[in-house]
Amino acid sequence: MSSLSLWISSSVAVTARSESDHRLRLLSSSSATIATSPALHFCCLRTEALKLGAKSNRWKVVAAAVAPQNGSASDEFDYNLVIIGAGVGGHGAALHAAEKGWKTAIIEGDVVGGTCVNRGCVPSKALLAVSGRMRELQDEHHMKAFGLQVAAAGYDRQGVADHANNLASKIRSNLTNSLKGLGVDILEGVGTILGPQKVKYGKVGSSGNVITAKDIIIATGSVPFVPKGVEVDGKTVITSDQALKLEFVPDWIAIVGSGYIGLEFSDVYTALGSEVTFVEALDQLMPGFDPEIGKLAQRVLINPRKIDYYTGVFASKITPAKDGKPVIIDLIDAKTKEPKDTLEVDAALIATGRAPFTKGLGLENIRVETQRGFVPVDEHMQVIDVDGKLVPHVYCIGDANGKMMLAHAASAQGISVVEQISGKGNVVNHLSIPAACFTHPEISMVGLTEPQAREKAEKEGFEVSVAKTSFKANTKALAENEGEGLAKLIYRPDNGEILGVHIFGLHAADLIHEASNAIALGTRIQDIKFAVHAHPTLSEVLDELFKSAKVGRTGSLDPEIKSSPILHWLKSTPLVQVWHLLLSKFST
Repeated sequence: MSSLSLWISSSVAVTARSESDHRLRLLSSSSATIATSPALHFCCLRTEALKLGAKSNRWKVVAAAVAPQNGSASDEFDYNLVIIGAGVGGHGAALHAAEKGWKTAIIEGDVVGGTCVNRGCVPSKALLAVSGRMRELQDEHHMKAFGLQVAAAGYDRQGVADHANNLASKIRSNLTNSLKGLGVDILEGVGTILGPQKVKYGKVGSSGNVITAKDIIIATGSVPFVPKGVEVDGKTVITSDQALKLEFVPDWIAIVGSGYIGLEFSDVYTALGSEVTFVEALDQLMPGFDPEIGKLAQRVLINPRKIDYYTGVFASKITPAKDGKPVIIDLIDAKTKEPKDTLEVDAALIATGRAPFTKGLGLENIRVETQRGFVPVDEHMQVIDVDGKLVPHVYCIGDANGKMMLAHAASAQGISVVEQISGKGNVVNHLSIPAACFTHPEISMVGLTEPQAREKAEKEGFEVSVAKTSFKANTKALAENEGEGLAKLIYRPDNGEILGVHIFGLHAADLIHEASNAIALGTRIQDIKFAVHAHPTLSEVLDELFKSAKVGRTGSLDPEIKSSPILHWLKSTPLVQVWHLLLSKFST
């Protein structure tokens, strides 16, 4: 919980200067009570946790919203907004709607918080916090450099598991209280769309309860994807759902998939003493990362640790351990499908990505067909039917639409949809949304990878440049004895546009936001390079990165000006001729 914003003003009315601002009018009143909902921001979530009593009666805060005030729906509908799914995306949308005074309901068939809070980013960060400390305590050379002497580090498996579970419970409780505190109705059961602006909720197979809503948001998230031929028993062959419970730490575990999920779990398991074997279908590990960052990460995160790997192979069949036999994994060549090898391990973690959870939504009732399980939407997250037409008043956000399967992306989409419904134009720029892998050290990124940027440049006819800085030159990183790291900037040298930033190093997940905000706001390198950073801090890695970029003198010109006939004439006309023309104009 990092930032607390309380908007109070005396005898003034403050109107937001842009459509993306919170439109609040603050009016003084000697007899009114405080009606404010300060937002506490944490872990990509927002919760309302500050309640001010009626004794403080000097100020009144009035929200300027298009929708009806005081949480009341119109006579035509039960709710202004109904959200199916109470994960991070649904939670973000619900809070934003409630702040506008809308009567809002959120339907949840499992537990509030969805995958992220209960089976994903929240408990995994608890495990990674443990692995980070274990890794540091086990590194005798690292500790000796500080002049520290530490006895052999150990851990209590159940204590580690409890830490992850307790964190998930705490955040889940916070989310639930935040929804209730703003008057959002939490409706238990499975949500099904019956038709335009009509939803049923309740237990599967029951008649359920029917409610109406002016607008509906689908936010049902995703589940672990399990390939064919893989038998998950939840004990020796597991998905991330079971792995986060840490019911046992195997001596040898195979991890199928080397993306975010697989990398983070390899960090946890190796820190706790396991040997890891990666099974990757593509020809290289970490296929979703910028190739240069991926190679460096492999050198630091994989090669020195008890990790080996297979690339270019499929796990065609995985059989759980039973009757004293180990887990058996049959590997085949990803291209030829010929048998490659057989592994016998203590456990296998299936980390092959996630699949949208969109069954049972009643999409057929609004003539919508999923595409590979995803609900088709336009750039405004509005659902598209089988004829390619927009379905009125129905939206889909988060993993269920497949645009960007990240919890904070889902929240951003949910807030954007509420803005759309309010009549304010708002489109999420997904290229400005950062991503992070919380290994030790961390990996973070925003925008395009270098190959993606060069492909785009070739199609659109512009040049691409790359700048890099090392953590070895950063005072704070060296003070922490963590100089291993690299920051990489991909940009246009002609106009200073930031195309992508990739960071591998200490606290990379925190550092990336300066770059993501710059992309979101359209800030160019020639402007951000003058920003001042505290010294000595890790943020100076980004400072040096932007300063090292070489942008042309005309880089800050607007594209329309750069292509104007006048500028073209000035460039192509001899200077003497231009000078004579100017003299003749002034002389007349």
